[in-house]
Amino acid sequence: MLKILLVNSIVIFLGAYFLEGIKVKSFLTAVGVALLLAILNTFIKPVILFLTLPLTILTLGLFILVINAWILLIIDKLIDGFTIKSFWWAVIFSIFISITNAVMLRLF
Repeated sequence: MLKILLVNSIVIFLGAYFLEGIKVKSFLTAVGVALLLAILNTFIKPVILFLTLPLTILTLGLFILVINAWILLIIDKLIDGFTIKSFWWAVIFSIFISITNAVMLRLF
């Protein structure tokens, strides 16, 4: 679990480096974002997925990108030093996190 948190922190920090619409103040901030992301994905995301199941099915799963972006925007409001410029940057960042996380976890 600690390995996953560290990989998520690195991915978040890299995302801020590569994506101009994402700002992370420091690596410690990235660790905080990764920790809060893990907590929200564990407790809040399943409830939201259940409530939006018809819409998720109707869009063939693409609505999950909206949910992921929404969770990232919530984290943006909760953590100082982490900024997302707009909803679309949040969508791009969530795609970046998903793809990069999958690659990094396979490597480590």
